[in-house]
Amino acid sequence: MGEGSKVCVTGGSGYIGSWLIKKLLAKGYTVHATLRDLKNESKVGLLKSLPHAEGKLVLFEADIYNPTQFDPAIQGCQYVFHVATPLTHEPGSSQQYKDTTEAAVAGAKSIALSCVRSGTVKRLIYTASVVSASPLKEDGSDFKDVMDETCWTPLNDSLDYVFLDVPLYKDYTYSKTLSEKHLLSYGNDENGGRKLEVVTLPCGLVGGDTLVSSTLGSRVVCIAQIVQNEIAYTALKFLEGLLGKIPLAHIDDVCEAHIFCMESTSISGRFLCASSYISLQEMANHYARYHPEFNVKQEDEDGQRKDIKWTSTKLCDKGFVYKYDAKMILDDCIKCARRMGEL
Repeated sequence: MGEGSKVCVTGGSGYIGSWLIKKLLAKGYTVHATLRDLKNESKVGLLKSLPHAEGKLVLFEADIYNPTQFDPAIQGCQYVFHVATPLTHEPGSSQQYKDTTEAAVAGAKSIALSCVRSGTVKRLIYTASVVSASPLKEDGSDFKDVMDETCWTPLNDSLDYVFLDVPLYKDYTYSKTLSEKHLLSYGNDENGGRKLEVVTLPCGLVGGDTLVSSTLGSRVVCIAQIVQNEIAYTALKFLEGLLGKIPLAHIDDVCEAHIFCMESTSISGRFLCASSYISLQEMANHYARYHPEFNVKQEDEDGQRKDIKWTSTKLCDKGFVYKYDAKMILDDCIKCARRMGEL
């Protein structure tokens, strides 16, 4: 399918974006990738050095804070992967938006409109996050019995204790939840006489190898219990508090799931993307058993924790197969951290 097909990837220099581009190029696709700054030589150089990039990779400058900039990158493409997301909002960085949530939703809306205006885009695939799919009840008092695609994080004050007084967690949760809902509503409407298929992939905590160096990405959060990084560990605690356990996904499975959703004949809607659903205690036990050389942060056994079941099978029902289980994901995180000198 790759030959002759043009696809767009927003946020091309990020952890998921760069890995996705590498796989798309290997499959023969022509890729339009967006970056915030084409003068950033390390990010541009990384993408241009990927196998098959010459003649197949076209870079565009576009910033989520200026969403109309994405038009040229999307023009002529059949599929768009919207991976970019604003993580932090610096006061004064934008007169247009008051926080990351406003910027993210405006960006999602603008990119969907660009897809419709292009006249060529058949499907928009959004890299969502499982923070939008909390199984917490509306009042935040308890968890539901299962976590699946019907779960939506209740955006109200009852969640404040979960955010651990870290504004970034609240901003990120609100921005990813509201952006995903907005894009799904787009897929239900006839826009400008054309139907746009929209797929959202709320991905679990993503681990494995990496093409980019990042001091605090999701890959580092996966090994927070052994690298003794308090910021990363707080992120882990936040995820368990919000989701009951930690949904894990390997970077390779995540990108294959994106491509699977593009190459399917017809597909739309919401598909949770994670191969494992484990507790902090189970993660600590894994490291203690298989990597005794590390000093593993001890977890308090929580006997009161409700045993929530991960019952999402929608992606697999469509024919997708995960290749990596929890052990493989965590072991690959350690292997990568060793290679990068972080352990």
